[in-house]
Amino acid sequence: MAELKTLEDYRDEIAQCVRCGACQAHCPVYLETGREGSVARGKIVLAAAVLDGEVELDERLREEISLCLLCGSCVVKCPNHTPTDAIVGVLRRQITETHGLTPIGKGVAALTGSKSLIKTLLKGADLLSPLLFKKIPETSGLRLRFSPELLRERSLPPIPERNLFARVPELLEGETDKPVVGVFAGCALTYLYPQVGELLARLPHSLGYSVFVPRDQGCCGMPALSSGNGPLIDKLAGANLKAFAGRKIAAVLTGCASCHGMLAGHSAEKTGNPFGAELVDIHVFLAKNGLIERLAALPKWKQRVRVTYHDPCHLHSAGVVRQPRDLLRALPQVEFVEMEDAGLCCGLGGTFTAAHPGLSRSIGDRKLQGLQASGATLIASGCPGCILQLQDIVDRAGLPVRAVHTLELIQQALSESPQ
Repeated sequence: MAELKTLEDYRDEIAQCVRCGACQAHCPVYLETGREGSVARGKIVLAAAVLDGEVELDERLREEISLCLLCGSCVVKCPNHTPTDAIVGVLRRQITETHGLTPIGKGVAALTGSKSLIKTLLKGADLLSPLLFKKIPETSGLRLRFSPELLRERSLPPIPERNLFARVPELLEGETDKPVVGVFAGCALTYLYPQVGELLARLPHSLGYSVFVPRDQGCCGMPALSSGNGPLIDKLAGANLKAFAGRKIAAVLTGCASCHGMLAGHSAEKTGNPFGAELVDIHVFLAKNGLIERLAALPKWKQRVRVTYHDPCHLHSAGVVRQPRDLLRALPQVEFVEMEDAGLCCGLGGTFTAAHPGLSRSIGDRKLQGLQASGATLIASGCPGCILQLQDIVDRAGLPVRAVHTLELIQQALSESPQ
């Protein structure tokens, strides 16, 4: 695999920023803080100054660089498509190389770098359980990342007894005339929402495909990118490539927007196509395989639930906007309604919510007005991180709304009788 890019490698892209300010109206952090250093053009100015040796990686600069969700909205709206998110990632790696990992970064490294530790912490345990924290050393960054103080008021899903790998075999045999597709589940769909991860495998299988769910796959590396841990990005990328190398596959399916964004973008900067096979979001895959038409042909339910949709940043920036909505509109039990600011960031941003919990929540609260006006009782999304954040947002606001993955609603339509 090629080396991760350095700031010097982005010199031409940095020079492309004309400071027009188009990014201001779309940066969720800037909309809350109003600080120039929070917006993309401000960070590009800082990157140029670091590159030319005009400033050092002091505490103030490190704080400004931490104020980024890596959502990519600025890149989409930039007339020159300056890759600010990738440049911020490089700056964070440079900061880590100079100053070492933050406590949060150490916690991320310990957790995402060890599948056995994830299993130990989550197996039959409550994330806030005192017994859980006895397993974590006093010096571990996990005590900050998952401390009771930080998560005291946050809504968390119940920890499932069985993870994804206990729910599906490594290979689901399909029809002989159809190729094998791989499933990249990521951490959240493997351990926190394995019922959704199972659907990520079983829905393509129901369409006749053989589905490969390698046991040795791990974290996509997005938390490592967010915390500036270059060696861990390398380690995870290598392990995932090896996990999928054992079988010829036609595509790798994702059901997590963050995983898709990492593998298609930041990881791809060093590996090209990470798996030597097409990387496809599950909404796109299902739409291409005729599921919209199949769902639309089902008898409409008399009692339908009003559902709206939240665009995860990493799907929105990849242009995956129409397919999730087309699937939801075709569901016989759903009355789909568009909400205002559907593409506005939820504010989670991986480790951003741990480093800036108050700001993370205030960004997320901007979703409430559009959600309330929609009258929806369910808000669907294609990212487990967004689902976690959205449920916390509505619970704190006291709204009778549940956040779900679109795959859960599709499975309901296919498996339950009309009501």
